[in-house]
Amino acid sequence: MRPKLSKNLLRTKTLEARVNAIEHEMIKLKAQDAGLSIAELTRRSVLLKPLPKRLSKITLATYRELVRIGNNINQLTRATNTAIKMGLRPPADPEQLKQLQELLQQIGRELSQIETEITDDDDIDDDGDSEDWE
Repeated sequence: MRPKLSKNLLRTKTLEARVNAIEHEMIKLKAQDAGLSIAELTRRSVLLKPLPKRLSKITLATYRELVRIGNNINQLTRATNTAIKMGLRPPADPEQLKQLQELLQQIGRELSQIETEITDDDDIDDDGDSEDWE
């Protein structure tokens, strides 16, 4: 159960703003790109709070691939440790597996430091024209 917020932190007031259909769609897309609701995007924008970093499709795909590789290394490590405990020849060198895990962690840390402001789809549309929503 979540702890109750103090009365000062409860959001009880509503703000209204009129926008046209195009502005609404732009705001909606910007919120989706930031991974926020329209309300949260509006609060952060109006209160000058920083928006979260946007990750490109390439960065997200790289994270997914790193996770897959990490899972494979973990399975190989588990099989290696089991083989060693059973007195069998391990399928991989434990030291090399440890080095691989450390390299993956380093790649993940370096990837998280990359600042991406433009998603892959924003770079160039099908016609080859640049798009900029900001």
